[in-house]
Amino acid sequence: MLKTGIVKDSRYLDHKPGAFHPESPKRLEAIYSMLEGSDMSGLFQDIPVRRSERDELLLVHSPKYVDMIMATEGKGYTSLDPDTAASEGSCEAALLAAGGLCEAISAVVSKKLNNAFALVRPPGHHAENNRAMGFCLFNNVAIGARFAQEFHGTERILVVDWDLHHGNGTQHTFEENPTILYFSTHQYPFYPGSGAFKQIGRGKGKGFTVNVPLSPGHGDAEYIDVFKRVLEPIALEFKPDLVLVSAGFDIYEDDPLGGMLVTPEGFAGLTRSVMDIADACCDGKVVITLEGGYNLTGLSKSVKAVLKELAGLSTRVHKHIIAPAEQHRVDRVVLMVSEVHSEFWKNLNPIKKMP
Repeated sequence: MLKTGIVKDSRYLDHKPGAFHPESPKRLEAIYSMLEGSDMSGLFQDIPVRRSERDELLLVHSPKYVDMIMATEGKGYTSLDPDTAASEGSCEAALLAAGGLCEAISAVVSKKLNNAFALVRPPGHHAENNRAMGFCLFNNVAIGARFAQEFHGTERILVVDWDLHHGNGTQHTFEENPTILYFSTHQYPFYPGSGAFKQIGRGKGKGFTVNVPLSPGHGDAEYIDVFKRVLEPIALEFKPDLVLVSAGFDIYEDDPLGGMLVTPEGFAGLTRSVMDIADACCDGKVVITLEGGYNLTGLSKSVKAVLKELAGLSTRVHKHIIAPAEQHRVDRVVLMVSEVHSEFWKNLNPIKKMP
């Protein structure tokens, strides 16, 4: 069994964006309840939570934006964006989300733990340098990546984002940075509208943003095939010193906001793929942070599957049979990625054009 840490804290429940908002405290309540089950209790090491420091936030966000979020602390409902709001406890929760992820990264980079999952909210990957959006206040994964570089001397970081929605904030943070490889699968076209194949980064960062936009209806076998044929060859060539994951569970088959068909077993397979990369490149250093996921049953079951995979408790061999029609769709996706990225990554073998 691997030493797997988790970040959890009741104060994450104090972020209350509205009575009917999909990003509800009930999401974490469902996950935390699952962790207390007889088959999960006591298996994971709790990671102490702290507020993110101002200098950590400023690695990603502007001083003016940080001040604006801090000004909401202890106040009532504050609209930040058409989809995003702060409540009395939101600033504290957001600071603890970023800080909790940084603590998880510290524990894994220092080898106190093999890997970790930050079960936090609000989510982060839509938050821009100077703007809250898409339910996100601070960009947790971006802050975590820069924290690992600045405070732990980690050189190359792979950020994998399998959320239903494209992580526009994460992409924009790193699109000129060749030390951070951002890989995203996402439903497209869909909110927030970014993440096309040809968005590959800029300047020195060209080739270090890899977008895999997908039409609705993709399931376990297709997602895992994309990870095997696109993510793994590029990542093994990049050779990260740390792997971070923006784990959105809104690609679950019955998520109310999405159109994908991934099951808990599929999430375990994606986790295995990420762990294989980390095992090959950086002594298994993987830290996952929670992004979306709005079907409470699916969220709970899928997070459980990911945690069991992280801890080495899964007995499944992830072999998913891919149907001819599904294979055809994945081939098209791989071709599109190859056309824009094969000049940057020699491991990404261009495939013949399809009829």
